[in-house]
Amino acid sequence: QVQLVESGGGLVQAGDSLRLSCAASGRTFINYDMRWYRQAPGKGREFVAAAYWSGYSTSYADSVKGRFTISRDNAKNTVTLQMNSLKPENTGIYYCNVRSSDFANVYWGQGTQVTVSS
Repeated sequence: QVQLVESGGGLVQAGDSLRLSCAASGRTFINYDMRWYRQAPGKGREFVAAAYWSGYSTSYADSVKGRFTISRDNAKNTVTLQMNSLKPENTGIYYCNVRSSDFANVYWGQGTQVTVSS
């Protein structure tokens, strides 16, 4: 049974930093991409950042480029999101997402709350 467990959320002030972590277990994650999504109150989930299996490349939503950094540790099956210079609009529930490169398998974590006060 695949499990994704997020941690690291909390309440911070604008300009502060947070580091989110996601630990994946239950299978091997070869050829799986890892992503973070955010769901703001009353809105749908939106893409934040991705760390791809192939070539260790990454991608980011325009709104977080230069402030957030995603990284993964394939040996430990973890993905982290370092969030700097946080803004109130970064508030939301952050979800870890792991998806096979062929889109056949998709897994979600339970989410971790991030609240940024102004």
